[in-house]
Amino acid sequence: MTAAALKREVCDTIDAMASDLIDVSHAIHAKPELSFHEVEAAKLLTSRVEAAGLNVTRGAFGLPTAYASSFGPEGKPEVAILSEYDALPGIGHSCGHNIIATTGLGASLALAKLGARLPGRVRYLGTPAEERGGGKELMAQKGAFDRLDAAMMVHPAGIDLITMPCICVSEVVVTYKGKSAHASAIPHAGLNALDALITAYQSIAQLRQHIKSTERIHGIITKGGNAPNIVPDETEGFFYVRAAYAEELAPLKKRVQACFEAGALATGCTVDIKWAMADYLDLKTSMPIARSYEANMNAVGRKFFPLEKLPGGSAGSTDMGNVSHRVPSIHPMISCAPPNVVIHNPEFARWAGGELGDKACIDGAKALAMTAIDYMLDADLRQSARDEFAASADASARSVASAYDAHGNALIGGCGCGGH
Repeated sequence: MTAAALKREVCDTIDAMASDLIDVSHAIHAKPELSFHEVEAAKLLTSRVEAAGLNVTRGAFGLPTAYASSFGPEGKPEVAILSEYDALPGIGHSCGHNIIATTGLGASLALAKLGARLPGRVRYLGTPAEERGGGKELMAQKGAFDRLDAAMMVHPAGIDLITMPCICVSEVVVTYKGKSAHASAIPHAGLNALDALITAYQSIAQLRQHIKSTERIHGIITKGGNAPNIVPDETEGFFYVRAAYAEELAPLKKRVQACFEAGALATGCTVDIKWAMADYLDLKTSMPIARSYEANMNAVGRKFFPLEKLPGGSAGSTDMGNVSHRVPSIHPMISCAPPNVVIHNPEFARWAGGELGDKACIDGAKALAMTAIDYMLDADLRQSARDEFAASADASARSVASAYDAHGNALIGGCGCGGH
């Protein structure tokens, strides 16, 4: 069959199961679960995979809420299609991962329906802990993306974009320990752990004046003390450190670490600095595959916002960046809300569970399935993607090497607490 005929078939299949796909999206949206705890979402998604007659491995690649399913002929081009399904604390699916979960599921099930006519192999992966924890990097270290030809997913937004502007990020939790005392009667007997954290916070605020425009540092105090009349003996902060590339992230992390150490030195407290097990790397979009996705999205009636018209500095972070350093990858954005509604905002969560979110589930599934067919059938597309990826491979290797040791661990810090 021709590519056009296969595309029509997968789109018809997705239309036929649209109601069930939207039910999946709504169910995940209604019960948001945090990183590494996406138990119900993973159970729902894997049940749909099994109901379609496909094998699925739960707890794949060392993560309890990850899963993997592979189908299609061996020895053919193999494409990974990814689902994410974790939510944000307090504001639920305000990043729209219910849509990401559903687009990946819909595309994979539609491709599986082709049976023997599927012109390649699909590895459908459930990837937990994108919001915090770097699930894809942890899975990658266990071989999740080995021997793949391409990887793809789609992320909701307020506009349609061919790729996500993306920078690196490292997560760090810092804990200060001092000595409690009565804050009025004998303050001199205490060591103030809150002073230590505030000193570090102010040092970081001053550091921000002297970093690049592509770099970001932001954090919160998660534990500040128990009562005003008790000198705080333990405090905790949670920070993100971002840079355009891994080789720029590593030295910035050292400067931030010095701020944390200064807080301890100034107050006499001790400090425990735990950097992430996995930094999030910059996204290297495979433009040949992205152009195929764009054409397929145009075919379902969507038009893309020009990247050059985005405001400067508009960039987030995703562990799909780590995947893109290993295999040609795409991470386009699909509109499910008005342009003025930003992600990581409660209003975005409402749109992600509404009619525009439902439409994004169906359109996104179609575009991913059609793009996978293009990649499997078009030798020139595959070669262009390989050539572009190879051209950047040396830079990617240097970038990763500057951030990780030989075992894949971040060079700064200990066992850490997660990624994004």
